[in-house]
Amino acid sequence: MTDLTRPTHPTGPTPPTGPADPAALVDPTGPAGPGERAAEPTTYWTRVESPLGPLLLTAGPDGALTSLSVPGQKGGQSVRTHWRRDPGPFRSAREQLDAYFAADLTEFTLPLRSDGTAFRERVWAALDAVPYGTTTTYGEIAARVGASRMAVRAVGGAVGANPLLILRPCHRVIGADGSLTGYAGGLDRKVRLLTLEGVLPTPSG
Repeated sequence: MTDLTRPTHPTGPTPPTGPADPAALVDPTGPAGPGERAAEPTTYWTRVESPLGPLLLTAGPDGALTSLSVPGQKGGQSVRTHWRRDPGPFRSAREQLDAYFAADLTEFTLPLRSDGTAFRERVWAALDAVPYGTTTTYGEIAARVGASRMAVRAVGGAVGANPLLILRPCHRVIGADGSLTGYAGGLDRKVRLLTLEGVLPTPSG
């Protein structure tokens, strides 16, 4: 797992308290013995309303965001029974998302953590470098990660598997001919995001 942590917002995520203390998530007797299964870190989740529909966010015990999914997203997350619903760790994310959709924020400063192959992690890191209000192509992403032009399909697969929509701006990747191409969250949402950022003109009428 690669921890790709961005600078934390001054009003960063509220660390879980009480039972959510990471120390309470491990066996106090120490490492699991033979045949025993170590306790898994708790996954926290919440939903945040947005112009794209309710966003499902997840985070680990340290407050780092691990996913952001939109309704109907291809490969998106769905709530699991062992997850813990708690809006506390997502306070800063909610504030920054609200500011982004109000066109008052152009760069997120939130701790992020993803879990992908080394290749996908390089592609996702390259997405972070695409500025607000601009676009790039799959071929340009391939060049940034040191892959050949023949690897564009693999780059497309990595972009489509981005677990942190909006926060990690895969919506800014378009085809070499300028076409919007696919988007796991749906092309209509891609259009709305690029329109919000000024890449596409605001529809008249």
